Amino acid sequence: MPFVKKLKSDAYFSRFQVKYRRRREGKTDYYARKRLVTQAKNKYNAPKYRLVVRFTNKDIIVQVVYARLQGDFVLIQAHSRELPRYGINHGLTNWAAAYATGLLAARRALTKLGLADKYEGVTEPDGTLKLTEVLDEEDAPRPFKAFLDVGLRRTSTGSRVFGAMKGASDGGIFIPHSEKRFPGYDPESKELDAEVLKKYIFGGHVAEYMESLEEEDDERFKKQFASYLADGVGSEDIEDIYTSAHAAIREDPTFKPTDKSKDWKSESAKYRSKKLTHAERKQNIAAKIEKFKAGGDAADEAEDDDE
Repeated sequence: MPFVKKLKSDAYFSRFQVKYRRRREGKTDYYARKRLVTQAKNKYNAPKYRLVVRFTNKDIIVQVVYARLQGDFVLIQAHSRELPRYGINHGLTNWAAAYATGLLAARRALTKLGLADKYEGVTEPDGTLKLTEVLDEEDAPRPFKAFLDVGLRRTSTGSRVFGAMKGASDGGIFIPHSEKRFPGYDPESKELDAEVLKKYIFGGHVAEYMESLEEEDDERFKKQFASYLADGVGSEDIEDIYTSAHAAIREDPTFKPTDKSKDWKSESAKYRSKKLTHAERKQNIAAKIEKFKAGGDAADEAEDDDE
């Protein structure tokens, strides 16, 4: 075997420092987190809030989070699985659902902080860029400010992350952003087509896809939108569903816990092994030994009879 030069000595490995655990697990982008968490020194102990948007296969989670030395604390959270309460029963992970979830989170946060009446946001979204501004009133509170935290998600143009951000911004939270990542933005002309963005807010892109799929492949349309058709929801109903949902969210954004069945507890108890005391374990061992001995004696008697 040829000689291989030793590139990393024992001194190297003795001084090696591992990355943070969540970096090793690929869960946290610490380059971004450092900048989202670090607060200006002249703001003393004021928390720096983040609008955290995360996606799962069946849910969208929007949280308002602030960091302390002990860890992250969640001010409020909203899930897209709450949307059926407001009339949105289908497509709980699409762009329009992300907008509605962001709107719900914003109204819930402002209601908790007592700013809901002063900062209503954009009540009739038209697809234009409108940031929450300070009120002209004397001694009026400043708008609630948060920074978008996308985690590890790609920030490509039209991403659903920006749908949740747009919903929270229209809900009355001041989130510094531009229009460059919204659907309908043209990088060549550097202009935003407000009609395209408005279409996405009210689920118009879903309605268009439903119509085109029905014309091209009716069988696939019936299979893909089976739950829509079962509830009698057509492409012409989608915009009204989201419009009424936005109004219902503004009317009552508070969290309502659902009634959960406890039947599973009795079912799972059947398969749960009960912990035994030391005396009970000893007693079981003695019983097994006696049973084994009794079985051995019975076998010996059977052999004697055969002889």
